[in-house]
This record gives sequence, C-alpha cells and structure tokens, in this order.
Amino acid sequence: MSADTTTTDPAAYSASEAVRRILTSTGDTWAVVGLSSNRSRAAYGVAAVLQRFGKRIVPVHPKAETVHGERGYVSLADIPFPVDVVDVFVNSELAGAVADEAVAIGAKAVWFQLDVVDDEAFARTRGAGLDMVMDRCPAIEIPRLG
Repeated sequence: MSADTTTTDPAAYSASEAVRRILTSTGDTWAVVGLSSNRSRAAYGVAAVLQRFGKRIVPVHPKAETVHGERGYVSLADIPFPVDVVDVFVNSELAGAVADEAVAIGAKAVWFQLDVVDDEAFARTRGAGLDMVMDRCPAIEIPRLG
C-alpha cells in the first residue's frame, strides 16, 4: 500500500513518509528563511546540522548575511539558482507568505520548524504539489533516519 502524497489534510503535516522523503530524496539545496549570523538562534544550529548531513544551506534574512560560509539573500526570489526545500524559521503569522513564495520560486518542499503551524498554508502548498511538514525540525529528524 502506498502513501497518499497528494493530501492537503493538516493532520498529515508531520507524516513520517513526508519527513523521510524531504530529507532523503527531495534535493540538497535548502533555503533557510530566518537564518542570520546570530549564534543563539535555533536557525543557526539547525543550518549547521543540515550542512553536516550534506545539505547546501542558503541563508534568507533581511540582512542577507553570509552564514556558515554561504552567501545570504534578502528573499527567496533573490536566490539565483534552484532551491529544493524552504526551511521556515519565522512565526506562524508570517510563515504562510513564505510558503507561497516557495511555491512561486519552484521549490519542491516546504518545512515549517517546531511550533510553526499554518493549516491554510499547508493546504495551499500541498495543493500546488509540494511536499510539506510543519512543527518538526530536520536537525532532530535526520539522525533518526539511521
């Protein structure tokens, strides 16, 4: 029996199959929205973990800082190359607009971090054909893949 990959049901937003697919086969270029050089922020540490597991991180932040050796951009639209996954470290009120931008740039998946939930954004993003998870952290999930 195969998993339904077209659901827009928010209950599916943390489905293990989607988590595994995004981490193992969606692609290795991750735009990390909200990533700055502030070492005390969760995005900084998560981006380092993504790099250790072979992902290219692309910082997206109004300051467009270089972080972990990767050039930053002000917005997703400013990134001049394809992005596979958009990892979102902004609050739930702002996250839906970021998901819409991810669809607009042709990303393959959107990942909302812990405590970031927007059911309407999930439905729109899945309806556009992208994989999506919410309220999960790839730095926690990658080591679980074994």
